[in-house]
Amino acid sequence: MASGDKKKPLPFAANFIAGAIAGISEILTFYPLDVVKTRMQLETGKSQHGLVGSFKTIVREEGFGRLYRGLVPPLLLEAPKRAVKFAANDFWGKTYLSFTGETKMTQQLSILTGCSAGATESFVVVPFELVKIKMQDKASTFKGPIDVVRHIVKADGLLGLYAGMESTFWRHLWWNGGYFGVIFQVRGLLPKAETPQATLMNNFISGSLGGFAGTVVNTPFDVVKSRIQGAAKPAPGVAPKYNWTYPALVKIFREEGPGALYKGFVPKVLRLAPGGGVLLLVVEFTLGVFRKALGPPYV
Repeated sequence: MASGDKKKPLPFAANFIAGAIAGISEILTFYPLDVVKTRMQLETGKSQHGLVGSFKTIVREEGFGRLYRGLVPPLLLEAPKRAVKFAANDFWGKTYLSFTGETKMTQQLSILTGCSAGATESFVVVPFELVKIKMQDKASTFKGPIDVVRHIVKADGLLGLYAGMESTFWRHLWWNGGYFGVIFQVRGLLPKAETPQATLMNNFISGSLGGFAGTVVNTPFDVVKSRIQGAAKPAPGVAPKYNWTYPALVKIFREEGPGALYKGFVPKVLRLAPGGGVLLLVVEFTLGVFRKALGPPYV
């Protein structure tokens, strides 16, 4: 291919597979932090266990295996979720470039693209997240994911599996906007990579910083989502304490203080900052393998 030619975009299947491999790699590495994060977010009141205290309490009272309870739903979810994330980011990026007439991605378009990809992703995520939260709860007595699904469908019908849809929408919209927006900015600041190793390092750094930014922005929405999905069904005629996202944010702020909106932040950021780096690194590495395998005009 001539030096002036542009690389041809990889097919959808390549983005789908790369996202799936990256997601499974990330979750197998960092899942216990997600369990601890959920436990901390479900604690109401102004006092809470810290990261180390929560780990010790779970292992001491429930055994080490409890740190992996609820792993099956996110494992089943991660492939389609991450695949949809990166495929949707690719789709929305091309769509917005075409719509605006821009020839290159800008900071504003990168954030808009990320938010759109996150909103798209949220529709896939909700049932799996709901089952995961129900199993991660300390009070959970469910035998497994299928037991959770049966219970929810019996009590609330199939639509019951979409409890927390609105809060999940906002959680993913803001995380992806921060994640992809910061990646774009950081990549522009880092020195140009001259070797494959430098490229991998740049991807890890930008992905980690993107993961940190996304976590800062979306943790309050994640707290609300956990409260909505983890809540027991109220008695007939009694309104749920947490229902819509933004009123719930105000309620938690008033009752528990601003710090409550960041419950679980430490385990969440310890997972999603390096996790974001691992995610981007594996995606870019896998896409590179596809480009080499497919040859020109993809390389």
